[in-house]
Amino acid sequence: MAKFSGLGGRLYRGETSVDFIGKRKIWYSFSLLLIIISGVTIFTQGLHLGIEFKGGSSFTVNSSNASINKAEDALSAAGIDSQTIIQMIGNDKVRIQTDALTGAEQGSVESALSSEFNVTIDSIDSQIIGPSWGEEITRKAIYGLLGFLLVVMIYLAMALEGKMAVAAIIAVVHDVFITVGIYAVVGFEVTPATVIGFLTILGYSLYDTVVVFDKVRENTKGIAASGRSTYSHAANLAVNQTIVRSFNTSLVALLPVGSILFVGAGLLGAGTLKDLSLALFIGLATGTYSSLCIATPILAALREREPAMQALRKRVGNRSDKPNTVSSVQEKVDRGPRNQPKRDRRR
Repeated sequence: MAKFSGLGGRLYRGETSVDFIGKRKIWYSFSLLLIIISGVTIFTQGLHLGIEFKGGSSFTVNSSNASINKAEDALSAAGIDSQTIIQMIGNDKVRIQTDALTGAEQGSVESALSSEFNVTIDSIDSQIIGPSWGEEITRKAIYGLLGFLLVVMIYLAMALEGKMAVAAIIAVVHDVFITVGIYAVVGFEVTPATVIGFLTILGYSLYDTVVVFDKVRENTKGIAASGRSTYSHAANLAVNQTIVRSFNTSLVALLPVGSILFVGAGLLGAGTLKDLSLALFIGLATGTYSSLCIATPILAALREREPAMQALRKRVGNRSDKPNTVSSVQEKVDRGPRNQPKRDRRR
């Protein structure tokens, strides 16, 4: 721990540095690969929307001998051959989701489940959700997402800088798209809990990005006048100064979310938790990555296009290419008397 703390101090003072800005092509290539995989999966395989979004019927059965095979047999006996989703919830509960059914089809399914699992029809939890309600939920989720992005962009433009707001929004869209793509790859069902997880991702990703950007603004204040370093160099120093904080914050957040995902949903079989926990786990990880490797390099690229920053880069480059500058000559003059032998003051 002491060694790690010492590394953090060296990173903060600039004694040790990771070139996040200079290696941005590596980060961009990695993110592009994830985006391509996510996009191909979304447009070919699609998302497994829950009945809350597309409408349908849901049947939940509590039985000591609950199994997916028995549920499939019951649906076959009821003559249901439409698309269905069957999942175990714990060890003694099974949930079956189907497309929208008529009243007669729903009664047949309940009778078949009652006979297959040896339970009463009254003990079967049946829900019917119309497609219009699902469309309303989907529309409100999209409106909420767009409204969130608009408000955050306005706030960041007022609190920080306009280009910082643009870079932060790009990073947020990057995080959400990759998370949705991983959802499509894994095949998890998208429920309202998943939407809550996505909105939580937005908040956490922006929090981490704002922390880094605030340090960037501090390091680059008056940089064009001082001419000490380029904007990219100062921004890269800010990333190195905040990387330990970002890592610690993300680790503390990922530990409980990982417990919910792997212990609660995996070992204990709490299937209702995996929708939220998977979105949070992926989003927290990608949010930390994007704030360091995507948002800040994009910000540096946008600022380096400004005429003032381009002139600064030329001045810094000329200073580094010419060792015999006024400052270096002055340093030699200042070092001269100290290198001369001391006069003998004994008279």
